[in-house]
Amino acid sequence: MLMAARLEIVRGTLDLMILKTLSWEPMHGLAVLRWIEQTTHAQLEIEEGALYPALHRMEQKGWLDSEWRYTSQGRKAKFYRISSAGR
Repeated sequence: MLMAARLEIVRGTLDLMILKTLSWEPMHGLAVLRWIEQTTHAQLEIEEGALYPALHRMEQKGWLDSEWRYTSQGRKAKFYRISSAGR
């Protein structure tokens, strides 16, 4: 029971960090990860294995919208932005 509660806290914290990150501008997943690491001076390191499921979960809940675009390096990536429900 305690482990399940901890997992929900971690998920909730990650969700809030993602929402805060995307409040600045739409970003692709790797940019979200880098922004969080830079902002926390590498005190928080989020693994892709946690980030992408969180982004997908939040998109399914209607908190995020997404669209495929090209990065500044010319790579195709899914960009996420906060939806009205996510605000």
